Amino acid sequence: MPAETITLNLPASLARELSEVNQDFVLDILARGLRQFKIERALEQYSQGGISFGAAAHLAEISQAELARHAYARGLEPPFSEQTLQEELL
Repeated sequence: MPAETITLNLPASLARELSEVNQDFVLDILARGLRQFKIERALEQYSQGGISFGAAAHLAEISQAELARHAYARGLEPPFSEQTLQEELL
C-alpha cells in the first residue's frame, strides 16, 4: 500500500510517549481508533433514525452481525434478519 506523510500537532506528553514506540505500533493504534470511530458514528446515525441498520453496517465497513454485537453492547436493539441470526450462530 502506498504511504503518505501527515503532520499532527499533539500534546507534548503524547508526542513523547509515541516517540518511544515503533511506527507499526502507532499505525495499529490509528487503524483501531479509526475502525472504532466508524462503528460509533454508524451506530449514532442509526440510533437517531438517520440510516437503516444495513446502511450503518456498510458505513462502518463491517457485517450486520458484527454491528449487532456493538449495538447490543451500547444498549441498542438492532433488527434481526434470518441472515444476521445465522451469522450470529456460527
